[in-house]
Amino acid sequence: MENKQIKNESITRQEDDFAQWYTDVCKKAELMDYSSVKGFIIYRPYGYAIWEQIQSYLDKRFKETGHENVYMPMVIPESLFKKEKEHVEGFAPECLIADIGGEERIDDPLIIRPTSEVLFCDHYSKIIKSYRDLPKLYNQWCSVVRWEKTTRPFLRGAEFLWQEGHTMHESEEEARTEALKMLEVYDDLGRDILAIPFSKGRKTDKEKFSGALETYSIEALMPDGKALQCGTTHYFGNGFAKAFGITFQSREGKLENPYQTSWGVSTRLIGATIMVHGDDNGLVLPPYVAPIQVVVIPVAANKPGVIPAAREVANKFKEAGFRVKLDDSDKSPGWKFSEYEMKGVPLRVEVGPRDIEKGQVVIAKRNDGVKQFVPMTEMVEKGKELLKVIHSEMYEKACKYLANHVNDVKDMDELNIALNKGGYSKIMWCGDRACEDKIKELTNATARCIPFNQMEVSGVCPVCGKKAKKLVLFAKAY
Repeated sequence: MENKQIKNESITRQEDDFAQWYTDVCKKAELMDYSSVKGFIIYRPYGYAIWEQIQSYLDKRFKETGHENVYMPMVIPESLFKKEKEHVEGFAPECLIADIGGEERIDDPLIIRPTSEVLFCDHYSKIIKSYRDLPKLYNQWCSVVRWEKTTRPFLRGAEFLWQEGHTMHESEEEARTEALKMLEVYDDLGRDILAIPFSKGRKTDKEKFSGALETYSIEALMPDGKALQCGTTHYFGNGFAKAFGITFQSREGKLENPYQTSWGVSTRLIGATIMVHGDDNGLVLPPYVAPIQVVVIPVAANKPGVIPAAREVANKFKEAGFRVKLDDSDKSPGWKFSEYEMKGVPLRVEVGPRDIEKGQVVIAKRNDGVKQFVPMTEMVEKGKELLKVIHSEMYEKACKYLANHVNDVKDMDELNIALNKGGYSKIMWCGDRACEDKIKELTNATARCIPFNQMEVSGVCPVCGKKAKKLVLFAKAY
């Protein structure tokens, strides 16, 4: 049976102001709060718990693929940071620098890490001596600081949480394989946990990471038609290794430089999940990333036997491995329904006197509001089934939205029309940086990625009219 959802008036409607809707949800669902320093947020327990689910999935996948967790210092001496020129130029405007320690000025100022390539390289230069020491497959979970001028919770902050993998390899082929393999791990995360279909491919040279030879990305499309870069992997070649004097004795006895990758995703994934799936009543969380998968709510809790029955129901779900919350507080059932709807809990289980008499519960799905009566003896198995159904429905809905918002564009007029509608514009590009810059200048759209599946590249570049070399997805982006 359908559950008629009542609009939560404390949340701005998406169609009225999408940006305000997003901020309302972040605050009202208690995912975060603002700190006393602009751009630095407080991750509240519910928001941090979403990150923990992402972290748990990825950490397991990393270890299955032979990676080990380490932790590097949070500060980088400026002299060390400047060793790789292109890398420094890319990050210099975003650096937060400490030059006083205690009451003394620091001769070699300390940069709060914006990323840790140089720290890993400095360490690798000391521990890599032979081909037998390779590959080095390291990852760290930490926070980084980038002094952003414009910030938005989870999407762009002065500080954010992430993981950064840094690996060294004996050969170019092995390093390239690593960079692409980790991109697939991120793609799996989207499909299996976040219910988000990613567009993936290689970045243009303009958009690649500072110091990388090649950058690959996963991109998600938001309901307002803007793209969001959700993760990247990078192939560095051996440029960093040369800059930091990292060498190893090869199998043939020669001294060589190893080949390097790095890769990372951040709490930006929380922002993507909020936007891709949320509605006018708040969060709609995919079941496998939701901190609470099932909320049990007693109805007419003052009646004899209701609270014990609700507690027994909650325990049954817990024993079966669900993440469960029993709300037996003295707040009204209506208030609780609205609260957990706003928090995006996938399944709501109601237990009242009549349900107890009939040996049943009422289960409501958050993603579409559909309710059904389920015998208590079958509720756990039905719950497992419904979590799978919800995830599948959410993923299919997101896939359908993505498919309907990719537009073939042949000239600049079509490009402007498509970008104003929102979504990806599929462009045949000549490969010249000048044409990429011109599109950005005229439309404020950027090249999100060069898809791996290039199909048949034909036609001409819409900017200059030269023969096309690549198919590229352009979009306005966060």
